[in-house]
Amino acid sequence: MSGYSLSDFEAVLAIGRKASFRAAAVDLGISTSALSSAIAKLESQLGVRLFNRTTRSVALTEAGRRFVDQVTPALRDVHQALDTVRSQQDTPSGTLRINTFPTAAREIMAPLVLEFLRRFPEVYIDLVTEGNLTDIVAAGFDFGVRSRDLVPSDMIAIPITPARRYVVVASPAYLAGRERPQVPADLLSHACIRIRLPNGAMYRWHFESQGQPTQVDVRGPIILDEASLARMAVLENVGFGFFMESDVRSDIDAGRMVQVLENWTPALAPLCLYYPSRRNPPAAVKVFVDLARELARAAKQN
Repeated sequence: MSGYSLSDFEAVLAIGRKASFRAAAVDLGISTSALSSAIAKLESQLGVRLFNRTTRSVALTEAGRRFVDQVTPALRDVHQALDTVRSQQDTPSGTLRINTFPTAAREIMAPLVLEFLRRFPEVYIDLVTEGNLTDIVAAGFDFGVRSRDLVPSDMIAIPITPARRYVVVASPAYLAGRERPQVPADLLSHACIRIRLPNGAMYRWHFESQGQPTQVDVRGPIILDEASLARMAVLENVGFGFFMESDVRSDIDAGRMVQVLENWTPALAPLCLYYPSRRNPPAAVKVFVDLARELARAAKQN
């Protein structure tokens, strides 16, 4: 091990996961140039190339794949040993990495993340948002937050929100002089803010009434992939938007938006904090789980 470091091995795994030096550097919190230099130094020490690089792609070589296959379980054992040591500490410290999607991040920010930071100022939170479902163990996260129906079956899951729902809204100015939709198909005669999914596909708005699901491929003048931008478009009278209720509830209550098709948007599965089962977790992990369970009890009462 002389001359090598755990960070070198973590760097190889990160690039292997992301197939990108730039994305791996973001994941590791270092610059792309620093990561490239570290890998070049490691390859020089090993005397073998771990990655094939072009201007457009990065891929593991055969030697690189064998290296990743053998190092991954070894690093897992190392981290388990470190967790065992850290679990003996009295004061929670260190960094917790959480993976979720943007809407969920907004929902958990105040009641869970910021409350945790207030209680445990010696712990840092690294919150990563992405639309695609991520293997939190392989990607080096302590926790994930997703809808209950998306949580892997081998994870421990804690429901941390009440039931959630989608809403369809427009501004009062847009609705002035127009007929309000009575059924989802009526949206086809209206301007709507279309939604692009992380994989590039257009999202069909989902509805359900009396157990019968339906989807509408809405039309409109703009396509967006971020809820805050869609909210701006609705407030500027562009047309109807489709949101998680938590993102626009204050606008509805203040009269800035009008909700329609309420009977077509039933309750959804709650958000869950999930994590792998492991012995002797670090103190920071234990107290974060405790706070999540506290939040879960409050959610049941709502």
